[in-house]
Amino acid sequence: MAELGFDPATAIRHLRKADPDLARVIDAAGPFEMKLNPARSVFQALARAIVYQQLSNKAAATIFGRVCVHFPRGHVGLTPERLLALSDARIRGAGISRPKLKSLRDLARRSASGEVPTLAQARRLSDGEIVERLVAVHGIGRWSAEMFLMFFLGRPDVLPVDDYSLRKAYAKAFNKRKLPTPQALEKLGEKWRPYRTVASWYLWSTLNTK
Repeated sequence: MAELGFDPATAIRHLRKADPDLARVIDAAGPFEMKLNPARSVFQALARAIVYQQLSNKAAATIFGRVCVHFPRGHVGLTPERLLALSDARIRGAGISRPKLKSLRDLARRSASGEVPTLAQARRLSDGEIVERLVAVHGIGRWSAEMFLMFFLGRPDVLPVDDYSLRKAYAKAFNKRKLPTPQALEKLGEKWRPYRTVASWYLWSTLNTK
């Protein structure tokens, strides 16, 4: 089981002290229960992220499973080399769109060539370096790279300001009539450093309540 790259209790103490308004959000939400998405490699995590883009979890899981059935032990056997060797027809036959096929091919090529970092390499890179490497892949934008940092690597200080649901959550949590712009949210979130991931998770939690 992957582990967070920080101590949640320390993060919560910091956020409570730095932002009393956020402290009330934390009190209402309860324990911090963010879970990391398991994956054996950066390539597998990103391949899954590409497949899941703009689909329900159920539909995406079905399609991803159809792709992985072509590999030894399913998703465990998913490697850049094996994906590159799989025909377009078989990938498309699993329900993958042409744009996603292009993204998966580019991801596999860049992973095989070493442009996409391995898990060991990623753990040594800064957040900014990882984002720079990942957004070079066709179909991987900044938001996808930030989700990777948060939910695969467990990095503590990620604030995905372009995420509509996070902006909506901020407005709900703090009773704002208008959603903050990404630029405004970036400025507002400065007080939450270096635990903006935890702040984001707590804000998102407000969307699950009435």
